[in-house]
Amino acid sequence: MTGRQIKKIFAFVTVANCLISNSWAQLKLPAVFADSMVLQQKADAPIWGWTTPGQNVTLTASWSGKKMHTVADNRGRWMIKLATPVAGGPYTISIESKERMVLRDVLVGEVWICSGQSNMEMPVSGWSTDPILNSAAEIAAAKHPSIRMFTVEKEIAFAPKSDLSGNWATCSPATVGAFSATAYFFGRELYNTLKIPVGLIHTSWGGTIAEAWTSETSLRMMKDFDKELDKIDSVNRNRAAIRVADSIQNLTWTRVLTDRGKAYSNNLMNDWKTMQLPGVWENAGLPDVDGIVWFKKVVNIPESWVGKDLKLNLGPIDDRDITYFNGQELDSTMQGFTWAVERHYTIPGKWVRAGENIIAVKVIDDGGTGGIYGTASQMILYPAAGKRDVGIPLSGEWYFKLVATKPQPLFNTWPNQPSVLYNSMIAPLVPFAIKGAIWYQGESNVGRARQYTRLFPLMINDWRKQWGQGTFPFYFVQIAPFKYGGDQVDAAQLRDAQRRSLSLAANTGMAVTLDIGNNNNIHPANKQDVGKRLALWALNNTYNKASLSYSGPLYRNFEKRGNKIVISFTHTYGGLKAGDKGLQGFEVRGADGVWKPAKALIDGDKVIIRADETMKPVGVRYAFYATSVATLFNDKGLPASSFTSDALN
Repeated sequence: MTGRQIKKIFAFVTVANCLISNSWAQLKLPAVFADSMVLQQKADAPIWGWTTPGQNVTLTASWSGKKMHTVADNRGRWMIKLATPVAGGPYTISIESKERMVLRDVLVGEVWICSGQSNMEMPVSGWSTDPILNSAAEIAAAKHPSIRMFTVEKEIAFAPKSDLSGNWATCSPATVGAFSATAYFFGRELYNTLKIPVGLIHTSWGGTIAEAWTSETSLRMMKDFDKELDKIDSVNRNRAAIRVADSIQNLTWTRVLTDRGKAYSNNLMNDWKTMQLPGVWENAGLPDVDGIVWFKKVVNIPESWVGKDLKLNLGPIDDRDITYFNGQELDSTMQGFTWAVERHYTIPGKWVRAGENIIAVKVIDDGGTGGIYGTASQMILYPAAGKRDVGIPLSGEWYFKLVATKPQPLFNTWPNQPSVLYNSMIAPLVPFAIKGAIWYQGESNVGRARQYTRLFPLMINDWRKQWGQGTFPFYFVQIAPFKYGGDQVDAAQLRDAQRRSLSLAANTGMAVTLDIGNNNNIHPANKQDVGKRLALWALNNTYNKASLSYSGPLYRNFEKRGNKIVISFTHTYGGLKAGDKGLQGFEVRGADGVWKPAKALIDGDKVIIRADETMKPVGVRYAFYATSVATLFNDKGLPASSFTSDALN
């Protein structure tokens, strides 16, 4: 396809989009305005939509019967701010233009945005490998018709959208299994205490980064993401032509991918290089390569093996492969996720000859690292009827040839791009009247703690600015212990970045989960306590239930007094206490920069570490590893947050 043809397609699509966006043949409401919705009580709740430009729009709510009027602008957009009563319902709301729409079974109560990554997305029914505690019993007991959840469908966008897809569901045993567990248990705690309707707008996507949920306008203030944002803006301006270019690129890649490649399986290897296997090719001369690499090895087979079936073990291959023996296709793992699966193939005896034989492997790496990467002992060739100890080791030098790199589409639909989830899953909800927001995310930003101390408060204040409802409450979950790879303090650094955000963004609160995590599962099963701890912050700070203890101890400062290091906390209430296994996890850093374990004792609302006269402590920290668990609590049983007095990396 020529450049001129691409430009014509681009021009056509651009005009079509303009016609669609600027013309409304009938009355239309955003998806969030629907039957069984919940509106925020005692608010001037914006109701908006689209109709014919210049058309009169009339809105009537059954709680007052008062008619409210407006006129659609020159793009067909209109908005009416509806004064809502105290909590109650059900009500109806009618909207009339050329057509008439009626919203039925509308409740008025408390509305919260619920967002984040997989720990917010995780449903009450759980996932196959990630259960929810007492899931079946929770589902059976979920008879709460005054709790409603609107679930936003996943989508990305390169510019803010005006609408999204989703639906409201009324809480019942038939529906609650699909509800976000964290959001549901939060909402249930509010409902059980306040005894009024609760609306939960659930908009989350597993594995996503915080910058994806932040608007471009705010991210530009950081400068960290300008290069990626520039690319996204360029793609958005030229998306029709880029889609065409991407499709051409993908056709070329598909042809190479599906080519069984027999020509490579048995040639003379004159222009091939060598690589030591096992190992990932990023560490052996092919950095940042996703694509197709052929590997080949010549093995000398004894006369006694001729005509016998052989076992070929290669260990795991990242990601997929087609394996050949003497130019004959042996087996393949072209479908599914097989990157961690060991390859065990059987070679028919009729293909086996004495002397030189050629093993060839076409390896397809779809992303991340690539190669034949197991251990040396996993790579061996031996008679199927014999024992491994008589086999031929296959580790060591192999020939290799890079034959294709995987094209990187310009029109990338991956959600981990700056602003793309804000554009598609947050912006269309603005300015729906809400009480506040809850958030469970951070796992995907592990390793970037220092940046998160700027990014996360920026995101919070960005949402507040977009909504225009003042400094609404924003309560979040501190990530739980888990065996993250890499630096074992990376996750603890992220937890501390979350803790520090409490002082960087006003009207925030943090639910600590150090005592209810699972080091072997990034999705802990106990979402009941997560929801309850978020609700404790809301009930105390937002709904003035001041008799409730709502936070675990939070680090304030430390000082040296004689031969003691005294650590002070907020939210100690009646004092501190140790967990069942005693107080552990405290460390002190001296002037030499080395962190050393320290024996700590509780003294009322302080933690005391004894120090000899020569010690000159410059830092203290607690529970500061990826898998650290809680050993310090207040007298209400809420765990202390991990912390470090040092600056974050």
